Amino acid sequence: MSFHDHIRSCNNYDPSRVVPLTAGGARIGLLRRDNAEALRRFSVDAVVDNLVEERRVPKWRNETFDAAPRWGAPPVFRLDRGAVPFFGTRAYGVHLNAYLRQGENLSLWVGRRSPNKQIAPNKLDNLVAGGIGNEHGVRETLLKEGEEEASVPASVMSQAISAGAVSYRMETALGIRDDVLFVFDLEMPADFVPKNRDGELVHFELMPVSTVLERIRETSDFKFNVNLVILDFAVRHGLLRPDDPEYLDVATGLHRPLD
Repeated sequence: MSFHDHIRSCNNYDPSRVVPLTAGGARIGLLRRDNAEALRRFSVDAVVDNLVEERRVPKWRNETFDAAPRWGAPPVFRLDRGAVPFFGTRAYGVHLNAYLRQGENLSLWVGRRSPNKQIAPNKLDNLVAGGIGNEHGVRETLLKEGEEEASVPASVMSQAISAGAVSYRMETALGIRDDVLFVFDLEMPADFVPKNRDGELVHFELMPVSTVLERIRETSDFKFNVNLVILDFAVRHGLLRPDDPEYLDVATGLHRPLD
């Protein structure tokens, strides 16, 4: 296991295995060829209902994502979150690196995902993370997820600093994840104690960054895309330095061009 292994596994996309999903001349998705073939039988309105019944996509989550050719463009349609990878539409999320300085030592708040989660059950996660559903903005989502997942007060979350975005394109059992994660950093108050409200995280730990990076380099303990978010944090904060043999792999591998 290595840092590069995590980056490569999130970017295992092979363009020869997909066909574009287009609307009005613009690409809005990436359909794996077997998924495209499965769609030939359906009328538009019945597509997702039938895919759920056939277990080609997970049970509906009652949360919809906008499908659009680019960030900020008007949505072409809305899609249940569970069906997003099947159609390969681009999905956006927010991730928060919540850290604490104690003298010269830097630690990250880490959460453990519920064993009942559909994706990456029982894996380690950022303190706050979540997908951006339709009609929700980036900051709005960050505030909402912060309250639900870790009881971060709005007065604290308002201090979060926007730190760019991580992007990747990954083939999964369902289809293509074409994801962009807006990254935020937040130095937490020393007396902050996270408490989960929505059942998605079951445990929290304040973990030295050196330990976090060691576990990322040597294990698969963290959710797949969280590895990328934390590695981005490590590069930006000088925790992963150019003398590390994997530095260039990490520094150049976290930001896939958004074609």
